[in-house]
Amino acid sequence: MSEILKTALLDRSMKEVFDWSDSETPVRDALWDYFMEKNGRSTDKTEQAMLPFLSESDDKIIAFVNENLKK
Repeated sequence: MSEILKTALLDRSMKEVFDWSDSETPVRDALWDYFMEKNGRSTDKTEQAMLPFLSESDDKIIAFVNENLKK
């Protein structure tokens, strides 16, 4: 059950979490797309970059998204 709570933020849509976004894309997918672009479309590198987000606090994930994905 706690595993579900840990990833709840990642499963919510961008617009649910961020008032600056109107995207229905889940936060997890937005992060995946961001890292795919940064890593030259390397699935292996992107997978490694995503791993820390599975155990990060919501505050750290929100701060990262605000800093790197907000346009």
